[in-house]
Amino acid sequence: MSGRAVAETLFYGVGDLAPDRDDPADCFALCADELRRADILFGQLEAVLTTGGTRLPQARHAIRAKPAVAPALKHAGFDVISFASNHCMDWGRESFAETIGYLEQAGVKVIGAGANLMAARKPAILEHGGNRVAVLAYCSILPQNYWAEDNRPGCAPLRAWTHYEQIEHDQPGTPCRVHTFAHREDLAGLLDDIKRAREEADVVIVSLHWGIHFVPAVIADYQREVAHAAIDAGADLILGHHAHILKGIEVYKGKAIFYSLCNFATDLRMDAAHAASKSFREIQTLNPQWIPNFDILYNCPPDSRMSVVAQARIAGGKIRDVSFLPVFINPMAQPAVLTADDPRFADVLRYLEDVSRTADIATDFKIQGDEVRVI
Repeated sequence: MSGRAVAETLFYGVGDLAPDRDDPADCFALCADELRRADILFGQLEAVLTTGGTRLPQARHAIRAKPAVAPALKHAGFDVISFASNHCMDWGRESFAETIGYLEQAGVKVIGAGANLMAARKPAILEHGGNRVAVLAYCSILPQNYWAEDNRPGCAPLRAWTHYEQIEHDQPGTPCRVHTFAHREDLAGLLDDIKRAREEADVVIVSLHWGIHFVPAVIADYQREVAHAAIDAGADLILGHHAHILKGIEVYKGKAIFYSLCNFATDLRMDAAHAASKSFREIQTLNPQWIPNFDILYNCPPDSRMSVVAQARIAGGKIRDVSFLPVFINPMAQPAVLTADDPRFADVLRYLEDVSRTADIATDFKIQGDEVRVI
């Protein structure tokens, strides 16, 4: 697609969303003005919006949020939401369908989930200033039967396999190497979707719910494999979710890969029973600095307080530059976009530099005003 674009389009992408309070709009009290600057605003929904449903046995941490979250997201400026999440089926098929219905009724496009596999893989096409932008979404974090099939609802799958390589074959129980690789059919479907989307749009953005949660810096093999293949197929920007902490930012063939945007507006209450549970104590070992606090709404490790808004400027049917706006999330789970004179701005940048370097990613970050340029 080319020849029509006449104006600049400002695209914002944020991390995981799970408002779970009486007034969902309060989640965005510190950032709403900034979010509304975007011509296209994208986020990843973790909560199910329903008043009913039955919690499935394979659901781990299941948030049943109010339907009022949908209009609150629209009011905050969200145009398109991915529901390709490991929580999409937590409360059953009816609640899954309700969530999509509430979002669509509010005027928000839903991607990455649907009544069948074809619907789940369908892109959202958004147009602004003559720039046509396609957004696709997939999920690699998949409880059993959460993924869509030809005749079954669910999210768009990008499954991955794990292989454990024993290093010392004569030493049972010693640490092993962990290798991961993408499900061949799922990857082929994603690449086909990207190629089809390029026929409809000037710019293709891919959201991936993937990765290793809470462990600083580490990026799984399959993530690099999928991200590079997606860009080779024609994707212009990769946005990662699920890890709940920031991960490195890579530039591959001139295209940006945000391996994890962290959380954005995610309410996470915790009580003594949950904190003492075997399930939580096992996850807590992934980030030992994670200390529960029963008096706040944002019970996550200290790393999770730092987040970003991914920003892309699109003009002439192309992404002209990519940057990010550093974000800090307060104890009441409210994200605030930081200015360069705020000491926390430097903290977020330093953290991203460290985790990128640890993951063997060499990206130059340049501060320009109150944003950090990636490309």
